Amino acid sequence: MNKYVKTGINFLQNYRMDPEQYNIDESCTLFLKEMTKGLNGGKSSLMMIPTYIDTEADIPIGKPVIVLDAGGTNFRVATIKFDKPGVPTIIKYKKFPMPGSGNDGNISKLEFFDRIAGFMEESAEDSSKIGFCFSYPTEIYPSGDGRLIHFVKEVKAPEVEGSMIGENLLAALKRTGLNADKDIVILNDTVATLLAGKARKKKYDSYIGFILGTGTNCSYIEKNSNISKIPGLDNNHSQAINTESGQFGLFGGGILDKEFIATTDKPSEGKFEKMVSGAYQGPLALTVLKRAAADGLFSEKLSTGILNLTKLKPAVMDGFLNYPRDLLNPIGNLCSTDSDRIIIFTIMDQLIERAAKLTAAQLAAIVLKTGKGDDPTSPVCIAADGTTYYKSKGLKFRTEFYLKEYLENIKNRYVDFCHLDDAPLIGAAVAGLLQ
Repeated sequence: MNKYVKTGINFLQNYRMDPEQYNIDESCTLFLKEMTKGLNGGKSSLMMIPTYIDTEADIPIGKPVIVLDAGGTNFRVATIKFDKPGVPTIIKYKKFPMPGSGNDGNISKLEFFDRIAGFMEESAEDSSKIGFCFSYPTEIYPSGDGRLIHFVKEVKAPEVEGSMIGENLLAALKRTGLNADKDIVILNDTVATLLAGKARKKKYDSYIGFILGTGTNCSYIEKNSNISKIPGLDNNHSQAINTESGQFGLFGGGILDKEFIATTDKPSEGKFEKMVSGAYQGPLALTVLKRAAADGLFSEKLSTGILNLTKLKPAVMDGFLNYPRDLLNPIGNLCSTDSDRIIIFTIMDQLIERAAKLTAAQLAAIVLKTGKGDDPTSPVCIAADGTTYYKSKGLKFRTEFYLKEYLENIKNRYVDFCHLDDAPLIGAAVAGLLQ
């Protein structure tokens, strides 16, 4: 092994930040136990939120639905209809900044919903149905509405927490003079992604919705008979479950994970998300690199540059990993020696390796929980979305490698990843039309 690679790996091992701290099988078992406790209403870091969305119904053809998508940084609006099975048509597409994100500061509940109503001005008359993909922990009600539990991804609109999303949006539409005679269904982005996968022509043994972008989360289809915390469900049916997997709290993390998490707005929430997702990938890496600089791993020029950095964007980190000798990259420009370049590359690369391993453990647990996918000709579909998953160097390949190594070679379960453009919008349309 190159001695500078070894230096980087030894540093990570000293702070318990290296991938080898985690065993896929042990991590998967921890995840499965938390899933079961969450379904039973026990104390669990996984909320396992029922959606009341029956995934077995057929999608209506030719009927328009208004779709909304509240993501980590963007809010999207469109009108969608399915002209034939599996073929959506998207019109009046608009993208806006997510209210309460970026430089907004704290915004009020009234302003939050009035802004969304304003975003809908062009599409408000298109349909009496709204599918609203709301990518934050939300308690879903049998009516289709949902109560926000809390925001994640650094969205700052605290008055909205605890509020009914659909009810308040309809009030905002009425307040702003738009048509408020609507039926709304609220769903999570991973549930929307799952439904978009199910809308495809190709049929699978089961479906999982997986997001790894600004944040991370998974959904899957569960038998009602296994959801004991909700009495009175029809045990002959199943429904999509939003696991809120970004909240998983049993992986522990290393010394520098804890140091970084303590600096975030809500240190007790989203611990798994803060170890793997796009919103935190750069800031976490910067925390690790500053400690490496303080420990004397780098040249004076690189150490001084790293210690003076106030932020590290994921795009800069990914750019360096793709082309470490690019002098236009802020990190590449700071590297004055081969040892600098190799050590800093190794540290960043191993953080991506760790994220892939933890992500694979999460997905493996969910595949096993479905009880499906033992026939290689009818695998479980993992409908995957999120720029971090697809653009972070090596993350997608390594995640799928770990999954094949564990699920297929050891557990005899088979999966098929699929990527769907505009999956949250399409899935929200499916949910809105089925409501």
